[in-house]
Amino acid sequence: MPGLRELAERTPPRRERHVDLLRAVAIVIVVLGHWMVIVVTGANGGVDGFSALEVLSWGRPITWLVQVMPVFFIVGGFANAASLASHTRAGKAVDDWLLDRSARLVRPTTALLVTLAAAALIARTAGVDPAQVGRAVWLASIPLWFLLVYLVVVFLTPLMHRLHRRAGLAVPLVLVVLVAAGDVARLAFDAAALQLGNYLFAWLAVHQTGFAWQDGTLPVRPGVAVPLFTGGAAAAVLLTVAGPYPVSMVDVPGTSFRNLSPPTLALLALATAQLGLALLLRDAGERRLRRLGPWMAVIAVNTVIMTVLLWHMSAFVVVAVTVYATGLFPLPRPPGATEAWLLWKLPWLAVLSVVLGAFVAVFGRIERRGPRRGAAASRSRWTPRALGRPRLRATVTTLGYAAAVLGLLGVAVAGPADHGPLGLPAAALAVFLAGAALLRAARAAPTGRGVADPDGRTGP
Repeated sequence: MPGLRELAERTPPRRERHVDLLRAVAIVIVVLGHWMVIVVTGANGGVDGFSALEVLSWGRPITWLVQVMPVFFIVGGFANAASLASHTRAGKAVDDWLLDRSARLVRPTTALLVTLAAAALIARTAGVDPAQVGRAVWLASIPLWFLLVYLVVVFLTPLMHRLHRRAGLAVPLVLVVLVAAGDVARLAFDAAALQLGNYLFAWLAVHQTGFAWQDGTLPVRPGVAVPLFTGGAAAAVLLTVAGPYPVSMVDVPGTSFRNLSPPTLALLALATAQLGLALLLRDAGERRLRRLGPWMAVIAVNTVIMTVLLWHMSAFVVVAVTVYATGLFPLPRPPGATEAWLLWKLPWLAVLSVVLGAFVAVFGRIERRGPRRGAAASRSRWTPRALGRPRLRATVTTLGYAAAVLGLLGVAVAGPADHGPLGLPAAALAVFLAGAALLRAARAAPTGRGVADPDGRTGP
């Protein structure tokens, strides 16, 4: 793979560097937010914990600054629209684009799940309490909730992009109405099941705004950005302070109504404000990133962005088990020792960063290795030649995505419990790996078409 300087110097002038900056900043904030909010405690000779937001109510308004997953979906929509449009202009099939995108998401996830399963098996063999193993694996797999939804959104991108070209901003507006309907069902009729669709509708709506930014439907000018920012912020305040929605934009355990699981109108209002702010800062960001140093730093993060997201909670588990449980690195518990707890978080974050850096050094190469669909076909006798047929390859691609999503769903909903020798539900893991294998086989099938990512994006 080319070095960072070479990648930076050969970046096309038309590239929206601000989008890459937003993606990198969003993931860094997510990582630091998770590391800060969890309070680690000892329990029956093991490790337990809880969210600091349960006891530090003053921290809940701060979640408006650190809840940046909408930003990731906005820039994901921008990148996916740019890549798909370039791909189709070159006359390439949509399933080829889906296979390229799946490699960037599924391959690093496979490495995480296989490693967690192997670590759980070793820990149980060594005599570790199965309940503790299950809790550790569950904590390490928390980022899979995001990936689960993002995989679905990526798979639907060709369809949603087609709708965007026909109906423009009417598409996210309809999705917002569906989110509102789900909220009403939950608040007025206590029909929580009817709100589950918000997991998809809300993130699709945010993703669609990235399409609008990419093709100019949302122009980058103050006359558009300022109303989005102020209107979104005002709506979020009204919905939470005067309305029925909680102030926290991060889930607080023990509360019956949350803004993130599933997403609500309040979260979409915050997303609107974040979109406006991103557009306002775009020109300044582009000017700053014309400098080689800052742009190289952004590239460095984006080339391993999924690795950082997937492994940051594994780093937390490793540090909690090996350092805190031994009594070498005690953390005072809030709220009685809030100031001391916050101060102790600084060296805690430093240790976590070192461990995450080690994980990135080991597993980042999996993400940095770009899609090489078709290149391995001549070397593998296990890839059926029939997969070279467009219709069959499209079917296998769909089945692969479906199995990967179902497998991740099984892992995500399993909860912190003993799930057997692998620490994960064996059936869910098997389904995900089957999906990953189907996608890999479809990528390896010879198609006679080029596979390079047209816009050279470094992120998912």
